[in-house]
Amino acid sequence: MKRRWKLLSVAATVCMLLAAYPTVVLGYTWIKVAQSDLPGGHNGPLDAYRHTLASAIVAYTLNEGVVERVSEMMEHQEIATHRMDRHNNRIGASIGSKAKSFWDIEPAVAKRVAKGKLMARDSDQSTWLPKAMWGDKKMW
Repeated sequence: MKRRWKLLSVAATVCMLLAAYPTVVLGYTWIKVAQSDLPGGHNGPLDAYRHTLASAIVAYTLNEGVVERVSEMMEHQEIATHRMDRHNNRIGASIGSKAKSFWDIEPAVAKRVAKGKLMARDSDQSTWLPKAMWGDKKMW
């Protein structure tokens, strides 16, 4: 009986840690989004920043493969918004996998987005859709 409670305790702890991880990643990302002056919270530069930053954090803390798998699940349709998101996720994964420290990530993401452009195809350049397709600034 004592062993069963110990196993349940370990399982509960693991579940809490698994639930905490995405909360921390998304929480940090959304704080940075709220602080940003970038326009285009949906399909614009701010959307590119959000995807790139979150993916960079995941690649830094886990690995690039996790970013790729999540992108495959979340951005699986062959539509412009999903292609844009996958493109920016790959850039974030590259930034995160090469970062020397956590604090290097956001400045590298901001720099990459600042050099981005509409419908970029370069694998090192952030991209977004035409302004007519942008949504609200912050998405809330």
